[in-house]
Amino acid sequence: MAGWNADTAAGPLGSATVTLIEGASFCISSDSGDLQPEYPHGVFVEDTRILSRWNLTVNGQPLEPLAAKTKQPYRGFFVGRVHRSDGYADSPLIVERLREVGAGILEQITVRNYSPTPAECIVSFKAEADFADLFEVKEARIQRCWDEIRQIDGDALTIRAGWEDIRKGVAIQAPGADITPEALTYRVTVPPHGHWTAVLTVIPSIEGADYATAFVHRDGDGLSPRDRRRQAWVSNIPVVQMGNRSIERTLRRSYEDLGALRIEDPDHPDRVVVAAGAPWFMALFGRDSLWASIMALPVDPSLAVGTIQTLADRQGSVVDEMSEEEPGKILHEVRFDVSSRLSLGGKSSYYGSVDATPLFVALLGEVSRWGFAADTVASLMPNVDRAMDWIRDYGDRDGDGFVEYERLNDRGLINQGWKDSWDGINFADGRLAEPPIALCEVQAYVYSAYLARSWIAYDSGDADLAVKYRDLAARLKRQFNEQFWLPEHGYYAVALDARKRPVDACASNMGHGLLFGLIDEDKAPLVVERLMSPEMFSGWGVRTLASDMGAYNPVSYHNGSVWPHDNAIIAAGLLRYGFVAEAQRVATALLEAAEYSDGRLPELFCGFSREHYDEPVPYPTACSPQAWAATTPIMLVKSLMGYYPDVALGGLWMDPVLPESYGGVHITNAPMAGGRITIDIAGCSASVRGLPEGMVLRHGSRPWAADLVERAARRGKA
Repeated sequence: MAGWNADTAAGPLGSATVTLIEGASFCISSDSGDLQPEYPHGVFVEDTRILSRWNLTVNGQPLEPLAAKTKQPYRGFFVGRVHRSDGYADSPLIVERLREVGAGILEQITVRNYSPTPAECIVSFKAEADFADLFEVKEARIQRCWDEIRQIDGDALTIRAGWEDIRKGVAIQAPGADITPEALTYRVTVPPHGHWTAVLTVIPSIEGADYATAFVHRDGDGLSPRDRRRQAWVSNIPVVQMGNRSIERTLRRSYEDLGALRIEDPDHPDRVVVAAGAPWFMALFGRDSLWASIMALPVDPSLAVGTIQTLADRQGSVVDEMSEEEPGKILHEVRFDVSSRLSLGGKSSYYGSVDATPLFVALLGEVSRWGFAADTVASLMPNVDRAMDWIRDYGDRDGDGFVEYERLNDRGLINQGWKDSWDGINFADGRLAEPPIALCEVQAYVYSAYLARSWIAYDSGDADLAVKYRDLAARLKRQFNEQFWLPEHGYYAVALDARKRPVDACASNMGHGLLFGLIDEDKAPLVVERLMSPEMFSGWGVRTLASDMGAYNPVSYHNGSVWPHDNAIIAAGLLRYGFVAEAQRVATALLEAAEYSDGRLPELFCGFSREHYDEPVPYPTACSPQAWAATTPIMLVKSLMGYYPDVALGGLWMDPVLPESYGGVHITNAPMAGGRITIDIAGCSASVRGLPEGMVLRHGSRPWAADLVERAARRGKA
C-alpha cells in the first residue's frame, strides 16, 4: 500500500457526479448518467472496474442533462433531452435513465416524444471495460494493459480480458439491439405523445464468479434483490418520528445510507459488517467500521457484532513489516477481493492503524453493556487479551506508558491515527511532527480499553487482573494530564513527537478525550472554551485545526476542515462533562448543515466560517455516503437523549436535553438486549415501554466505566 501522499490521494470525480452503492458494488457517473473514462467514473464490483465507459447518444448526440436524483442509495434516475437538429431550443424528446446497482448494473432507458409527429431515433451505447483495480482508478495510475477480446453472443456483447494469469470479463445484455463490437444500437420510432423503453444489464464475470441471477425478479412482485434486502433492513430498525421534520429526514437518510453500506464477509455470508464509505472505501476498515458500528448500536447492533467478529478473525498473529501486521493488532483495512492484493503489500489486509486495537477493546465493552450477543462477547475475550498484549508489547515499544506509531516500511501510511493524511499531525507553526508519534486521542482510547478490561475482570471475579488494568488506567490519566497539557495555551497537545516534545497545534483530537473521561475536571472548561472559540468552531462544526495555526487550510483534508463524526464524538464528550449548551450548539450546526445536502452529511466539508459562507462548502473528494458520517446524526440525537443502557446493571438511563427546536421524539422498534422498546420524549421527560424483564428506566446519567471500576475497588477493600 502506498504511503498517503499528495500523489496517491483520491483525484476529483468531476463536477455533478452521482454515486450509487449497494454492498461492495458501486457506480460513479456524471449527472447525465454517462461514465467518462477521463474521470474516476465507473461501475465497480469487488474492487474491480467492470465498466469504464458508458456513453449514451441519441441521433449521434450526447444528452443535455436536466435532472439527476438518487431514489435509493442503489437506484438513480437521470433525465436529459435530445438536442434538436433544426436550431430550435426546445426539444420534444426527453430521455429517462433508471439505473440500479447490484452485482453490476441494470439500466432502463425510456425515450418520451412530446411532439404530434413520430420521432425516428438512433439510440446508441458505447461501452469500455478496463478491469482496473480500484486503487489504480482512485490514484490515477492505471498501468496494466489487458489483452481484450470482444464477442457478440446473441443479444449480448461480451468483453473478456487477461493480464498475466488473471482473467476477467463482462457481459452487456441488450435485447432487441443491433450489436457490434463497438456499440449497442436501437433504431426506433417513438410514436406521437408516446414512449419507447428498453432494458440493459451489465454483469461481470470475475475469476469464475457467477452473477447471472443478479437482477432476476424471481417472485414476480416487481421488487429487485436490492429492494428486498432494503425491506428486510427497514423492518428490523427503529422508526423515528420527530417534531422537527428536517432532523427526522436526516435520520432516515442516515438509516438508508447505513443500510446500503452493509457488506458481507465472504467467509461468513451470514455476518454483516459496515463498509467505511463510497466510493473508494467500500471495505471493512478497523477504525472507521468500529466507530460507525458502535455509533449505530441504537439502530442495528448486528453491525457492531459482525464487525467485531470479522476483525477478531483477522487479528494479527505474526510480524510482517510490509503489511504492518503484528500479534494482537487489529487491521486498518481488508479488501475481500483477491485482485486488491496488488496494492496491499501482497496481502488482502493492511494493519497500519494505531487506534483500531484499543477501540476494538473499548467498544466491545460497550456492546456488552447494551446486552447484545453475550455469548459472542464471551468467546472474544481471548482476542481482547491479545489486543491488550499488543498495546503493551508493540503499541508502547519504549515503555513510557503512551501508545505511539511509526510505519514499518516506506510504503505504509505515514500517519496512522484517524488523521492519516501525510501532513495531518503538525506543530503550531506548521512543522510536521516526526515519528514515533503518540496521539492524544489514542491515549484516550487506550484509557477506555484499560477501564473496560478492568470492569470485565471485576465482573468475572478476577480481582488481580482488574486491579492491574485499573492502575494502568490511573497511571495513564495522570501522565497524560502532566505531559500533554499546555498550561500557557489552555489546551492539550495533539501529540508527543519522537523526542517526547508536545506537538502544540490546537486540534480537535483533544475533544475525544472528553468522551472517554481522560481529561482532568479542572482543565475541561478551558478545553471547551478553546473548542468553541471562533478559531475552532466554524459555525457548522468544530474544525480539525484552529484557524490561527500555521498549517491551517480550510480546504485541506485534515488541517482545518470539519468532520461530522469528529464533532459527534466531541458533542458526546461535552455532555459527559456537563457542557449541555455547547453540545446542543455543535449538534444543531451539523444537523443544519445536512439540510444543504438533502439530509446526508458527507465525510467532511470545508472549514470556512459560517459568517462568510452561509452554507457548508463541499470538500471536493469527500466520500458520500460514508459510514461514520451517516451514523453521526444517530449519535448526536442519542447523546442529547442521554440514551445509555447497561443490561448487567438492570437499567436503561435516559437524561434528555434535546433543544426545544427539535420537538418531541417518538421511537418504535428500537433494539434493546433481546427485545424491542418504544421511547417517547417531550422536553426533559422520557418514557419507555417494552423493556426486557429485569430492566428499569432510570433518569440521569449511566455510570461510566471509571465509576464502575472505582465502586468495585471500594467493595473489594470493604
